[in-house]
Amino acid sequence: MKNFLSKYTKFNYFVQAIVILLIITVVSHLFREHLDIINIALMHIIPVIYVAIRGKIKATFFITLISVICINFLYIPPLYSFNVHEELYLITFIIFGIVGGIITYQAKKLDSQKKQNQLRESLLNIISHDLRTPLATIHGTTNLILSNDDIDQVKQRDLLEDINYASLRMKRLITNLLDSTRLSGQIKLKYEWCDFEDIVGVSIENFSQKQNEDYLNIELDELGLYWGDNTLLTQLITNLLDNAFKYSKSGSKIDLQIENFNEYIKITVFNKSEFINKKKLKNIFDKFYRLEDTNDISGSGIGLAICKNIVKLHGGDIKASHKNNGILIEVDLPVKKKAKL
Repeated sequence: MKNFLSKYTKFNYFVQAIVILLIITVVSHLFREHLDIINIALMHIIPVIYVAIRGKIKATFFITLISVICINFLYIPPLYSFNVHEELYLITFIIFGIVGGIITYQAKKLDSQKKQNQLRESLLNIISHDLRTPLATIHGTTNLILSNDDIDQVKQRDLLEDINYASLRMKRLITNLLDSTRLSGQIKLKYEWCDFEDIVGVSIENFSQKQNEDYLNIELDELGLYWGDNTLLTQLITNLLDNAFKYSKSGSKIDLQIENFNEYIKITVFNKSEFINKKKLKNIFDKFYRLEDTNDISGSGIGLAICKNIVKLHGGDIKASHKNNGILIEVDLPVKKKAKL
């Protein structure tokens, strides 16, 4: 039932066009004595236009074919048959097709332009806000250190830690932007034997020492070597942790666990957070999607989208759920090849 509703929602415009066509056909047939064939043809092009503005060429072709068949069957001699003795039928089909094709092309062009504008706006927002914030921290803290010769070593170390943390945030954001562009096209994985202990070790270097020591719990099974793309898997762990750190409740721990189930590797990341309903959780893997009321949290909305791409490239699955007053993200990566040790 759920699958049926999902498919209906996706193609409801086509169903609506069929309903419009039926209504037009009934009205035209009832008043056929008072309508010219030109008027009837113009009425029957309405559902074609209705579908064409969606930018779907196949759907436009089908509704064009159905509309012309209705005209042929009901109004072109011999009536109530599919025999055609005039060129009118063919001309009508060509005209309907041309009109539908032009509108479909323009609709796709407008939709593409709209997506490009949304992408440009999102990227400008990232550059103007998310990059500027850590940059301002680095600039301000550096000036504070340089302008005060009497800062003690403890305070100076704290300030340097702030600079380090801000620079790491910038590094992660720039890496995500580059990876987002790279993963949006065709990409081939650079397969090699990967050690998840090394991957986790490299990933946590992207965060401050305080975060790693005070707020991160790590549990790793005896995993052995995994056949995958080492760089992308490192980015996967980094982004999962980055998301957890940003959206976890203040002072709460983050749990990272990697388990070996022989046929697949399971990665789970858990952080305490406010309740998020299932619909919003499903959307968090969409590019540029950010949860409501998170304007005070730095982020581009592409980190988890990159995670989803990386997981799918490895043939795995990723999902998010609400559990124990927090968010649990689970990743299953299939073991396609086992190392012979």
